[in-house]
Amino acid sequence: MVQVEVWSDVVCPFCYMGKRRFENALKAFEHRDDVQVTFRSFQLDPEMRPAPGLSVYDYLAQRKGMQPSETRRMHEKITRAAAELGLDYNFDQAVMANTFDAHRLTHLAREHGRQEAMEERLFFAYFTEGRNIGDPETLATLGAEVGLDASEIRQALAGDRYAEAVKAEAREAGELGADGVPFYVFGRAYAISGAQPSELFLEALQKVWEQQTEGEPARSPYSSQER
Repeated sequence: MVQVEVWSDVVCPFCYMGKRRFENALKAFEHRDDVQVTFRSFQLDPEMRPAPGLSVYDYLAQRKGMQPSETRRMHEKITRAAAELGLDYNFDQAVMANTFDAHRLTHLAREHGRQEAMEERLFFAYFTEGRNIGDPETLATLGAEVGLDASEIRQALAGDRYAEAVKAEAREAGELGADGVPFYVFGRAYAISGAQPSELFLEALQKVWEQQTEGEPARSPYSSQER
């Protein structure tokens, strides 16, 4: 079994694109039924506070010291790249929100075997539908849509369930050398940073499979930083 761990944030446009590219690689992988994928938590902005009316363009301009016109052009380029993968990004509708509770929801979904579906639903809710994924009721609704119990979600989010797990996974990403997301780790032998071409993901899957089946020791991790 090839273990693939994916550190990502559900408001990261490259993470959603990387998810699609990895899925395309997995479809082409002969042993795809022997691959187990686990999504792990990483927040791009842990200190993000709700800011009603703040656009993604203004938010990034403030954070990066850029002009809103510059960030708009940047997002237009990202939108075109996402469309090539069949993704519909609507940044004009994006609701800026802290993703901590969304990550806690994905941990709950993992326990119920629904994590991949939950990740996909959160990505679509944020990037396409313009939903507020920092709102507990919105999260309860989205979780119920993928088969989770809404009352369990509300109870978990009302307390601190999974809070330490989310923080621990973010720390682990740093320990593994991640300086951003998406960050993919294959069998704790190879690491790939960024929404890389599907061919690179497929190459990593094949290398780890060969090492495991042939009994070779894991080699030193490599990383690719381009997006």
